[in-house]
Amino acid sequence: MTVVAKLKVKAGQEDALIAGMRKMIAHVKANEPNTRTYVLYRSSKDPSQFLVYEVYADQAAFAAHSGSDAMREFFTLAGTLLDGRAEIEMYEEVDGKH
Repeated sequence: MTVVAKLKVKAGQEDALIAGMRKMIAHVKANEPNTRTYVLYRSSKDPSQFLVYEVYADQAAFAAHSGSDAMREFFTLAGTLLDGRAEIEMYEEVDGKH
């Protein structure tokens, strides 16, 4: 299962979002063995636009991530930083190279 989240932050809040995401990434690395990929990207055209690319072993891994205290803490922070709502899309892999 793959999740793509697009985050647009308010002007001047980019560093705060990056700091919050780095904390979330550290949590994922230390506590979520079934989260296969969890990467933050920043748009090269718009420095206030971010993308989080997430790959989970299965639905249970995604549920564990989504329900974690770290995720709740991040979304509390993000609520003060985002310019609008996060756009979140879920995908199922069809084919590719890993």
